[in-house]
Amino acid sequence: MNSPYTNKLNTLGLNIHYGWVIALITFLVLVIAGGIRSIPTVFIIPFEHYFGWNRAIISFPLAVNLLLYGLYGPVVAVIMELHGVRRIMILALLLLAGGIGLSAWMQAPWQMTLLWGIIVGTGTGFLSMVVGSIIATRWFVKRRGLVVGIFSAGGAAGQLIFLPLFSNLLETFSWQMVVLGISLLTLGVMVMVAVIMRDNPSDVGLIPYGTLQQDHVNSVAKANSIALVFKALKKAITVKEFWLLAGSFFVCGASSNGLIGTHFIPACIDHGILEITAAGMLSTAGVFNVLGTTASGWLSDKFDNRWLLFWYYCLRGLSLMLLPIGLESGNLNLVLFIIFYGLDWAATVPPTVRLTTDVFGNQQGSIVFGWLMAIHQIGSALAAFGGGVLHMWFGNYLVTFVVGSILCFIASGMVLVIRKQKQAMTQQDLST
Repeated sequence: MNSPYTNKLNTLGLNIHYGWVIALITFLVLVIAGGIRSIPTVFIIPFEHYFGWNRAIISFPLAVNLLLYGLYGPVVAVIMELHGVRRIMILALLLLAGGIGLSAWMQAPWQMTLLWGIIVGTGTGFLSMVVGSIIATRWFVKRRGLVVGIFSAGGAAGQLIFLPLFSNLLETFSWQMVVLGISLLTLGVMVMVAVIMRDNPSDVGLIPYGTLQQDHVNSVAKANSIALVFKALKKAITVKEFWLLAGSFFVCGASSNGLIGTHFIPACIDHGILEITAAGMLSTAGVFNVLGTTASGWLSDKFDNRWLLFWYYCLRGLSLMLLPIGLESGNLNLVLFIIFYGLDWAATVPPTVRLTTDVFGNQQGSIVFGWLMAIHQIGSALAAFGGGVLHMWFGNYLVTFVVGSILCFIASGMVLVIRKQKQAMTQQDLST
């Protein structure tokens, strides 16, 4: 099906569906959001030195950030349906730019909680993986699993780019100058979204990629109110598979963003590893995260997603069990950990999205996945704050990493008992 946008791309010699342009700009936005979510770990030690705050105090705003990132997930699908994907993306990027930029003048822990916790947490919450799921569902039928995998890798790509960049900048410039630079970069991406982004294929005279005109049915749920989100939750909690998915995704959040994303660099510094070196290793994990998550999206289209998750959680648990040994023995073992863990970091997302759709159907899958993201981030927040508290109590991260490993092994067992029988919830179901 031709459209003015497709014709313009053809004129430029690009014979592509406009959905791929939307995928590219969405990926870029998720890269920025992922980069901003990852940079607090770089600032933990500088804030300890500059403000004199202990690690538990600094970890609390970061935990609030992770929590809000997840709690907004369930309502993002409805908010974007009511107000449009482009508008919400613009608002989110404004919040990120404002919260990060104003933090250059903060002086007290409550200000960090307001700016980095609440404002930035809200902005990243509007740009969670739920957004990637929504856009992939609206714009793609064919290659949807691959697109979800690419979007999942966006956060890892942000980590890959921003962690070493800002670690190096902190060697030359003050942290205040660095956060102002991040703010300006975010505003630039916001302008790109305003110009390029569109809400639906119909806005540019197209249908989703991989769909024939005669087969196309608009499957985007027409949400009437936020109450729809809670009705979807009410229906979902009666399904055993929801709790199995939720429990495993809780562990995913705790063992990824909560532990490694927040505390890996401080743990390395505790063992005498330079911050730039630690940031470089964590960004390297981002390289393998991109590869692993994209491959996981491809695999999720071809294999039983329950067994994919089983192996992902087993391997993650093993890597966390071995991490304290790597920290004690030196950089070579840590490099092996980074490769091993990086491939697994966000690989759980595409199979979880796919299983959620299998169980609850296309129509309500995005909303239910939003609730799963909320639970994922509750795990992240508890692990982020708990890691800071345990470090204050024990002086190291050994207990934290061991507990995270055990939880991963438990999650690997949970996913195997998921049944994929369709439990689709229709609009009529949710209206009752």
